[in-house]
Amino acid sequence: MYYLGIDVGSVSTDLVVMDGGRRILSELYLKTRGNPIEAVKEGLRRLGKEYETSDITGAGVTGSGRTLAAAVAGADVVKNEITAHGVAAAAYDPEIRTIIEIGGQDSKIILLNDGLITDFAMNTVCAAGTGSFLDRQAERLGMEIGELGDYSLRATNPVRIAGRCAVFAESDIIHKQQLGCSVEDIVAGMSKALVRNYLSNVAKGKEIRQKVCFQGGVASNIGIRRALEEALGCEILVPEYHKVMGAFGAAILAQEFMEREKKQTRFKGFEAGHEDIRTETFECADCSNHCEVVILRSGGRQIGCFSDRCGKYQTKTAGV
Repeated sequence: MYYLGIDVGSVSTDLVVMDGGRRILSELYLKTRGNPIEAVKEGLRRLGKEYETSDITGAGVTGSGRTLAAAVAGADVVKNEITAHGVAAAAYDPEIRTIIEIGGQDSKIILLNDGLITDFAMNTVCAAGTGSFLDRQAERLGMEIGELGDYSLRATNPVRIAGRCAVFAESDIIHKQQLGCSVEDIVAGMSKALVRNYLSNVAKGKEIRQKVCFQGGVASNIGIRRALEEALGCEILVPEYHKVMGAFGAAILAQEFMEREKKQTRFKGFEAGHEDIRTETFECADCSNHCEVVILRSGGRQIGCFSDRCGKYQTKTAGV
């Protein structure tokens, strides 16, 4: 009995297959590249080489593109990323009380008590505290993003970088380069700036209690992890599957739902990765909302609909 979890974000699309004992058997971390439909399809095609459709007992989706993923792959559970990340962390270690999650385009903090989410906050306004900022600066500095952590650890005198705004931070980094500061000291200062931004913005007013879990793609950066440990004065846990914790949580939620409801899964199968799925967009003029409606079609059938506030088009059956 295997369970599929899919997490569709703006930067990455993650898929996991876990067994009934919640052991992750397969994981995929794919770049969304502005095309979430193709990213989900690619993930299904890859997993289809390892598993049969009949192996999957349930499927769950999460992330900003969760409704789209549900339409493409078929899902038994559709949940927001706060819930998915909270469930995954509680399954990893029931003693976790604080989740720090920094992704490509947003960052969040989730507070837990005995596995239950008690509070959370998100930042989606500025890229200064997210992975996209690090990606951009790594490119500017002529290195791979995976190298940033090692450079940060070699710093001898980290410079102070303005971290509240991505534009100002980049200007500050350029200024420090022109002053002759070493790349190592600049990268370390950048890591500390990101942490300051996170703690003063996303985590503002939140009581950060141990154990603290660091999730998301940025958790791979040892420099950010060390900067967090210095700022918080405690050890930071980084799960082995930190990049795909959202997908892991979605798979767990699917397992819980299927065991509770005992229904046949709605998963369409790995063959969905080969379907010709197209979108149609039009503006509905039936009322003053003027919704920009997006219809998802496969083989002439409507398999999904988004952005209609009244639900008029979502209620139409596939093929109508």
